[in-house]
Amino acid sequence: MQKEEILDVLNEWNCWSKPLRDSFSRKEYEDEVLKKSDVHEILFVKGVRRSGKSTILLNHIKMLLKKGISKEEILFVNLEDPRFASNLSLDLLEDIKKTYRYYINPDKKPYIFLDEIQNIDNFEKWLLKEYELQSSYLYATGSNSKLLSREIGSALSGRYLDVLVFPLSFKEFLSFKDISIQTPYEFITQQSTIEKYFEEYIEFGGFPKVVLTEDKELKSAELKNYFDSILLRDIVARYKLDNFQALEQLAIFLLSSISNQVSITKIKNHLGVSFDLANRYFEYLQNTFVIDALPLFDWSYKKQISNPKKIYSIDTGLSKRVSFEVGKKLGDMLENIVFLELKRKHDEIYYFKTAQNYEIDFLVKERENITHLIQVSYTLKDEKTYKRELRALVKAKEELQSQKDIKLLLITTDKSENIVFDDAHINIINIFEWLLFKDEDN
Repeated sequence: MQKEEILDVLNEWNCWSKPLRDSFSRKEYEDEVLKKSDVHEILFVKGVRRSGKSTILLNHIKMLLKKGISKEEILFVNLEDPRFASNLSLDLLEDIKKTYRYYINPDKKPYIFLDEIQNIDNFEKWLLKEYELQSSYLYATGSNSKLLSREIGSALSGRYLDVLVFPLSFKEFLSFKDISIQTPYEFITQQSTIEKYFEEYIEFGGFPKVVLTEDKELKSAELKNYFDSILLRDIVARYKLDNFQALEQLAIFLLSSISNQVSITKIKNHLGVSFDLANRYFEYLQNTFVIDALPLFDWSYKKQISNPKKIYSIDTGLSKRVSFEVGKKLGDMLENIVFLELKRKHDEIYYFKTAQNYEIDFLVKERENITHLIQVSYTLKDEKTYKRELRALVKAKEELQSQKDIKLLLITTDKSENIVFDDAHINIINIFEWLLFKDEDN
């Protein structure tokens, strides 16, 4: 591309001649980006396509401008702009920087933001060169976890930090609806509104643009577009697949199986494909953050990896859009929402089975200590369900008795209460209270 052509593209994405667009704040992520950027390593912001990564960096740019950084010292590059499509290469990155230096001519060390950097093969080589020369402050976003991990892990080891971005939490979802719940009193006075919005949150999920779209048909169309885009652009094109139908069927099957155990053998049999293909396509969907797979907890790593995993979706709206079946399983949807909330806060999460085959939805581990055992049940009004969930928690804690101070939680849509069952203290907590007010001690 000629310098003039590159400048035309850059000018549209940067604030050199026009103000930045309005955007919603996502304070927790913005604080994390700010904290990690102060170290001046390469900062990667990663997560599923359309989860809001670019907006988080846009808000960081606004913060830099407020701190007095000149707009000429900031370069934002959208590597998914179609005008770059036929030129995606290391040479393009070099030409972009030369064009920027030639026309904008920043006085100081610039801040360079590269959006969807995995579109450039061997991007880590360019980043490493820039890092070693200390010629730029570097930020990048990406939508493929394995690609980023493999390439930055080997070439950029010790030179980068990362931030993982999810679609909106329920608390963020409410803030996008201009509702702030800070106290239990505010929750009580607005409970009916919160319950109505929670139904929408389950139905259409937390992708920012979908949340801000009012029309339900447009929300649904947007979700289908995300689904197709992830499969076609992030998987089929990247891995040069020729069996799109099998990939699509697998994605729909997994998004219809949230909160349930799935093995590669089960996938292979369901699709009628080889074990190798089923395994590879499963990994591709994980790499693009569409699904996550929760392992069974066991002190033996060999047993962990040999057991089926529980499947969760990155977004309940995405699951409901591609699967009619999943809409009937409110308990599974609730469990998926709890899973995503736990993933935002904890690195080690598992499910657990006792010797008597009681299943625990979530076991949370911090370093060598198991801190929480968590069950999720949509309602406890049925006496059998109530006792089964409580008994599972008690039996699991007994089996893990070498671990002290394990907290037992049962998350439900019913009212909160603290009870004692078989001499064990169990915190039954309402899902809204847990999502809005939870702290690390609960």
